[in-house]
Amino acid sequence: MNRTTRSVALTVAGTELVNRIAPVLASLDSAMETVAGFGKGLKGTLRLNVPGAVTRTILPPIAADFLRAYPEVSLDITVDDGLVDILSMGADAGIRYGETLAQDAISVPIGPRRQRMAAAASTEYLAKHGTPRHPRDLLAHACLRTRFPGGALTEWAFENDGEELTVNPTGPLTISTQASEFAIDTAINGHGIVATFEDWLRPAMDDGRLIKVLEDWWPSFEGPFLYYSSRRHMPPPLRAFVDFIKARPRETTPLQVTKTRSPESS
Repeated sequence: MNRTTRSVALTVAGTELVNRIAPVLASLDSAMETVAGFGKGLKGTLRLNVPGAVTRTILPPIAADFLRAYPEVSLDITVDDGLVDILSMGADAGIRYGETLAQDAISVPIGPRRQRMAAAASTEYLAKHGTPRHPRDLLAHACLRTRFPGGALTEWAFENDGEELTVNPTGPLTISTQASEFAIDTAINGHGIVATFEDWLRPAMDDGRLIKVLEDWWPSFEGPFLYYSSRRHMPPPLRAFVDFIKARPRETTPLQVTKTRSPESS
């Protein structure tokens, strides 16, 4: 340090030392907090702000295993499909897809590495109206749409062999993204074509209630991320959840794809 009778300031070497050891000390603080929590029996509430897209198939098994591992921790989950400041909303962390993450957020992958958007319709509907062979054919079909809280319709985007295409079809139903199951049931009942997460449609496609449409054109995208604002001063339940997610094997997919598309880009 440089010292005078009036001031004390870091030298260039001192500044470099502080820059290098600060992250190490922060990690040590976090580790000590976590260890202290284990010693006392981790307790508290973890508040998460998540989109509806993760509440059906991705988050439930993760939450169940986490609560089993930490029985004295409570989860307080708010479902919100908008883009929010997690701190102002009172959440410790959020879950979102890559394109909607804040630039300064710390993120950890959660759930599957890749997901796909799929399209399907009932046998009854396809027998009556025909099966589309190209995404542009959807413009002549009844399509069941979902809408984000901000008012934008979810994209109907497709890709095949390097060609990418977005269509804007119409139909007898438009409903909030938080009620997507309503659109799926409407498709099962023969009223149109639905496009949403493949894993949401999989049960109905597996048992024949829905038939795949334009499968060669289904686009894939990177799975969601858990995100939070800082590694320092993390509440012990959040620290435990982050460590739990990092240690959990991620689901894989047989798809050999490299392109990334977010379902929340609209």
